[in-house]
Amino acid sequence: MTAFTRSRSAKILAGVALLSASAIVVAGCSSTPSEEPSDGGGGGSADLTLELGSLLPQTGSLSFLGPPMESGVGLAVKEVNDAAAGVTINLTAEDEGDTDTKAYETSISKLQSAGVTAIVGAAASGVSRLILDGNVSAGILQISASNTGPDFTDWDDNGLYFRTAPSDLLQGEVLGNLIAEDGAKTLGVIYQNDAYGTGLFENIQSTFENAGGEVVADASYNVGDGQFDAQVETIKAQNPDAVAIVSFDQFKTIAPLLVNAGISPDKFYLVDGNLSDYGSSPDTNFPFSLEGAQGTKPGPALEDDFTDRLQEYWTGEGNPEVNDFTYAAEAYDAVVLVALASLAAGSTEGADIAAKMAEVSGGSGEGEKCTSFVDCAEIINGGGTADYDGYSGEITFDENGDPQGASIGTYVYNAENLISRTN
Repeated sequence: MTAFTRSRSAKILAGVALLSASAIVVAGCSSTPSEEPSDGGGGGSADLTLELGSLLPQTGSLSFLGPPMESGVGLAVKEVNDAAAGVTINLTAEDEGDTDTKAYETSISKLQSAGVTAIVGAAASGVSRLILDGNVSAGILQISASNTGPDFTDWDDNGLYFRTAPSDLLQGEVLGNLIAEDGAKTLGVIYQNDAYGTGLFENIQSTFENAGGEVVADASYNVGDGQFDAQVETIKAQNPDAVAIVSFDQFKTIAPLLVNAGISPDKFYLVDGNLSDYGSSPDTNFPFSLEGAQGTKPGPALEDDFTDRLQEYWTGEGNPEVNDFTYAAEAYDAVVLVALASLAAGSTEGADIAAKMAEVSGGSGEGEKCTSFVDCAEIINGGGTADYDGYSGEITFDENGDPQGASIGTYVYNAENLISRTN
């Protein structure tokens, strides 16, 4: 199997992984020329070749999420192709960067040229907001494994947008309640001044204050900022019982400033954008322990078999071991759901796939439960309706493309700056 590198574009065909690097949106695409037009019936009768794109952070402030999400996508593509159950995926992988570096702008033409009809990504809600309308206009299905912005629920997406991660409304509520339940009466918040940061801040604040606490200080920063002294001074001046940091990898700069200001790490509360195993990261050497710091991120506890398969796939491609599995399950499930919907639709057109996404996730309420692509494909090919429950949960898309029954896990840091799940 050819190495999955970040320096060149690539594809995965029939289990041969050839992946790439660079980023995002796409415009008009059509189905494979040899494919027969769909009659909407599906049933797995067609021999389908699905052109799938991925737009994930290989660079930028969310690059620590790249390996788990890329490994989730790559493993799912390999396992779908190995199943030989009526749909084969060609994967074109590109780097989204972030809203500051704008790497995605150089990748649009690459995905257009590849002719993708569905995209897994972007990781950042801010990037998805910039590309979603273009994808909708082009008839391209977009499914994100990590977009949590509440506004996507009501987006005018013509039924073409889905996500396997829950809205920030849920994560903000869980974190706000966690802080209150830990006994904090006052809270300071440092947050990123974008839709992701402000959305989480507002939900953390409302939940915490509804529980009887008070947000006594808040300070925002802009994407791309590198100096956070003023924000830390604002928080320190009020000496709150707890500090929530809503950021991406800026946490690696903010945390030492907070500690230098005399704020103990066991008062820190993190979110999915910065909750990571820092002790095992070669580019992070905190001169202190994060022991006692806590945080939240979407997703259930992962089964050992799944993480083992991810490691085998990813490290087998010559990549270093995955140290953090944030959104790996959501990325894997996104690919499986798109493949199943394509099989059920008997088509690789974005709109046809989108029309079957709720059905294969259990949204119809009439499907037969299944927990793997192989088992679900067997049901579809046999003329039945599959209801896929994945590693990220039951999923079950509603009419807005939001997953129902999603879970938020809580985590705590040990003395080695590694996280473990507490709930």
